[in-house]
Amino acid sequence: MNKANNMAPLSGKRTVITGGGSGIGADMALAFAEAGAEVTITGRRREALEATAKRHPAINIQVADVTREADMVALFETLGAVDVVIANAGAAESAPFVRTGLDQWQRMLEVNLTGVFLTLREGLRQLRDGGRLIAVASTAGLKGYAYVAPYCAAKHGVVGLVRSLAQEVAGRDITINALCPGFTETPLLEASIATIVSKTGQSPDQARAHLQANNPGGRLIDPAEVTDTALWLCGPHSRAIHGQAISISGGET
Repeated sequence: MNKANNMAPLSGKRTVITGGGSGIGADMALAFAEAGAEVTITGRRREALEATAKRHPAINIQVADVTREADMVALFETLGAVDVVIANAGAAESAPFVRTGLDQWQRMLEVNLTGVFLTLREGLRQLRDGGRLIAVASTAGLKGYAYVAPYCAAKHGVVGLVRSLAQEVAGRDITINALCPGFTETPLLEASIATIVSKTGQSPDQARAHLQANNPGGRLIDPAEVTDTALWLCGPHSRAIHGQAISISGGET
């Protein structure tokens, strides 16, 4: 569990986090609430959102699908003015490229790229001066990985989107950045490990070790490390950090 720190004076700041029912999104929700923010988390699974919201009274929920334009328009119209928008929702699937179907390609683009586009577009419309936009991308937005071409393409798109939007809003007191974690201890990672096991016959420990080997330190990233970076981006000492894709990966290249 992440503890609030004095780097991010977030008292009363209205914060929206997509994909807030588990993993990085849930960790962020709790940390931002502990830092004084009024947090709204979104996702498709009400039960998961409610489980996260029970952890702090400043966390509220809204069921919404980031791939549906109507959902995102209605979400931000309902919320009104906001201060921090974190486009975190995502999903991963793997397959050899020649066995990647168009449906899988479209699913990966819809949730990982279109969902970020809709979240940031509608969030920007409601963003107060001094606001912060953050997209949770991945090291897959900075490099390639085998067997996840659609996922990598989508995450590269997120980084490009952030860089482009940064130029548009540069004259305003707004920043936008992408966070690019390496393999992180989340339910999404556990699903990836299960896929590796089923397709290769490796043991879960072998599959985990394979993913850990991408980090020069031989470990997985903790969600709190991603959260701490997001808190810093919302603090007073990061106003010049704009249009960046910040690798949180222990030096992975």
